Amino acid sequence: MAVSGFEGFEKRLELRFFHATTNKNPMGLRLIDFESLNQVLTQVQCTVVSAVANHTFDAYVLSESSLFVYPTKLIIKTCGTTQLLKSIQPFINLARDLNLTLRACRYSRGSFIFPNAQPFPYTAFQDEVVTVEASLPKSLRHRKASVMTPSNNINTPRAWHVFTASADVEPDESNNNVLVVEVCMTELDRVNALTFFKRKGDDKKNSDSAGREMTRMSGIDTINENAFICDFAFDPCGYSMNGVDGERYSTIHVTPEDGFSYASFECGLSLYDDGRGDVAEVLCRAIDVFRPDCVSIATTYGGEDYDSEVTKRVERVLAKKLGLKCRSRLMDEFPGSGRVVFQSFTPRRR
Repeated sequence: MAVSGFEGFEKRLELRFFHATTNKNPMGLRLIDFESLNQVLTQVQCTVVSAVANHTFDAYVLSESSLFVYPTKLIIKTCGTTQLLKSIQPFINLARDLNLTLRACRYSRGSFIFPNAQPFPYTAFQDEVVTVEASLPKSLRHRKASVMTPSNNINTPRAWHVFTASADVEPDESNNNVLVVEVCMTELDRVNALTFFKRKGDDKKNSDSAGREMTRMSGIDTINENAFICDFAFDPCGYSMNGVDGERYSTIHVTPEDGFSYASFECGLSLYDDGRGDVAEVLCRAIDVFRPDCVSIATTYGGEDYDSEVTKRVERVLAKKLGLKCRSRLMDEFPGSGRVVFQSFTPRRR
């Protein structure tokens, strides 16, 4: 393990709003101008490097991860030593200017590879929680913080940290039947990781064309063939992409350096769709791109429809197709924010 390196594990923030008046503009948060977004991102210590949009949402690839803006929902995740929590109050203020009121907040992250390199308050989860709570209105009175720590993880234990706050005990209807799946992968296969290094001659390509080549060579374009992919290659290595498919988003971020290699995959799916959202098959295709030695999966069920069969199917498919054994499974419930299932996997040979 390297003494120091780039921190791949992301911090993730999701803010949900509702219209405070009857004067509703269907574009909602998407009306926030780019200059205002950029000012918030400057405080977070990242910038927009690429962007794409469809009729449903806007997707931005950032210098450190991603930002997704829907009419009443905003998701931002940043890696490295970024100051993500500094974005909460500015985003609330920008939404208020559009007559939107905060309904719910969720902050989550995995266990940092280099925790001592993080600035305050990210050095301790309890300090992060205090910082988030200080930024939220009192109307979000249903609050819970949880550190989901597997007791039998092999090697270094990877915990899942979650804080939620909601104005209501029950999740809002727009969040029902929605799954958010966050996958964290470490110790990537070395050969697969080489795909995300710029090669000799790539200095003649821009970051967009080099990113497209990485997408094709790695097989990322086969995870969801219906998605339009906005991809970006960093110099001399590293990769990010956002996928846009109707209302569905997906995102991948890769830190390929040996000793602290990391990749993440996140997507939003529906429990009831046209068949494109088989969670287990989607995850299998994504994980197979990287062939990691350690995998953790946090699945958030937004509404009442927690289905244990989905969790079990993920375990069966990953075992059969990738040889990954589920070492632990934890579940916790968050008022107004649904349930979180946290699974940890390693190869069967361990």
